Amino acid sequence: MPDYTTPERARTALITINLQRDFVKDGSPLRSRGVGPAMPGIQRLVQGFRAAGLPIIHAVRLYRPDGSNVDSFRRRAVEEGLRVLMPGTMGAELLEEVKPSSEVRLDPVALLEGSPQQVGQQEWLIYKPRWGAFHGTALEDKLRGLGVSTVVLCGCNFSTSIRSTVYEAGSRDLRVILAPDAVTGASEEAITELGRIGVYLMNSSACLSWVAAQPGDAAA
Repeated sequence: MPDYTTPERARTALITINLQRDFVKDGSPLRSRGVGPAMPGIQRLVQGFRAAGLPIIHAVRLYRPDGSNVDSFRRRAVEEGLRVLMPGTMGAELLEEVKPSSEVRLDPVALLEGSPQQVGQQEWLIYKPRWGAFHGTALEDKLRGLGVSTVVLCGCNFSTSIRSTVYEAGSRDLRVILAPDAVTGASEEAITELGRIGVYLMNSSACLSWVAAQPGDAAA
């Protein structure tokens, strides 16, 4: 029988979601619940994929000061002065823990125009205007161009951005792995629910062991 959900090891990319300072720093109105426990797994995945030479795409948010590109539920707050994820600010920058080098800074002009920003040999940033990393972005084209069929997801805000990205990836017939120990704000019930719809659940260490296994298309 055809198998449409089993991850394909040789065609895998890591997608990180919202790994920006404003989502993790103390006192930020956007601080994600459960950042501390998730960070070791997030770092493990990023470092492991980087060492393996596999594609990494960091999906980031940017809010224009006038609120014109902000989600409707937060737009009024930005219009009235909330200053988070502002282009060019440190709060919008990628976390130091996951940067390929300390010199990397976001290029807001290119990102807001929809162009992926290359920050490493196999590593890019993309700007996402809404929760899901595929909505209104070049992510799908980028993955297809790289020959990717399987995405590993980690990062901040499971209930909104990560879960939205899971559904968007599935609707594009991509195979999905979620690392529960490398996401913030996820309940056990929500994680189990995704397992029932064909999402593979692998903690970060298990995922990297699978990536490093002998070459082959199917999951071990």
